[in-house]
Amino acid sequence: MTTPTFVLVHGSGTSSFMWAPLQRELALLGHRSYAVDLPGHGLDAQYPLAYQAPQDLNAFGSEPSVLAGVTLDDNVEALLGTVRALLRNGPVVLVGASLGGVTISAAANRAPELVDHLVYISAWACVSKASPVEYMGEPEFAESLLPGLADLNVGDPAVVGVGRANYRTADPELLGRLKAATMHDVTDEQFMAFLNTMQPDESIQVMMGDARVDAATWGRIPHTFVRLTEDRSLPIAMQDRLIREADELTPNNPFRVHTLDASHAGFIHRSDEVAQTLSGTL
Repeated sequence: MTTPTFVLVHGSGTSSFMWAPLQRELALLGHRSYAVDLPGHGLDAQYPLAYQAPQDLNAFGSEPSVLAGVTLDDNVEALLGTVRALLRNGPVVLVGASLGGVTISAAANRAPELVDHLVYISAWACVSKASPVEYMGEPEFAESLLPGLADLNVGDPAVVGVGRANYRTADPELLGRLKAATMHDVTDEQFMAFLNTMQPDESIQVMMGDARVDAATWGRIPHTFVRLTEDRSLPIAMQDRLIREADELTPNNPFRVHTLDASHAGFIHRSDEVAQTLSGTL
C-alpha cells in the first residue's frame, strides 16, 4: 500500500519554515511530508527596508502589502495545486495549524476526493460561524491573550490592506506579552528564535473568508483534532467548541481527538509527540 504524504499548512504570520522540526521527526518515522508556503509567505514574504533595524515605523505603517488582495480562495487554489501534484506519489493528509485550519477546511469542501485525512493542530475548523473573526466575539474566546496584543500592530489595515505586526519590536514588556500568548512554555531563547521566523503581514480577507465546513464534502473525510491544553491564543474552551460543533454536524464521522500539553506555537518543540500522533492517523 502506498503511504500518504503529510501536507503541512502554516498559520498566520508564519510559513513553511515553522514545520522543520516536525518534518525531521516525521522523516525519522519514515513518513513523507511537504510544507507549503501559502501565497505571499515564506521566501515570497514582504520585508520592507523600514521593517529592518533601525526601524522607520511611520514608513512601515504606510507601505501597501503584497498580501492585500490575497483571499481564502487564493490559498485554496495554491494548496490544491500542490495536492494534485503530490497525489502522483499516493494519498495526501492535510495538516493545518491555527489559521491554516481555514485553508484545509475550504480545500476539503471544494475537493474532498483529493484528501485522505484532515488534521487540525489547535486550528480553526469553523462550523456555526463563517470565520475565525466571527468566533472571536464568542464567550469561549474570552480567555485568549491575543486581543491584548493590539499595540503590536502597525499601520491602518485600510491603508496597508492587511493585519501588520511588528515582530521586531524591542519592547521587552510587549515581547513578554507576545510570548505569554503564543509560546509561554519554552525558554526565552527558543521563543526569540521562533519570532525571527515570523513575517509581519497577514491577509485580513483570509481571516474573514467563509470557511464553514460542509457536511456533504468535508464531512465525509476522516478528521483529527490535536487539542493544545496550554494554548492561550486559541483557548481550549474554543477548541472544544469547534470539536463539538463539528461532531454535531457529522455525528457518524466525529473528530478523532488527541491532547497535548503545549502552547499555541510551542507544540513545535514537542514535534516527536506530534509526529507520533500523525503517524497514528494512517
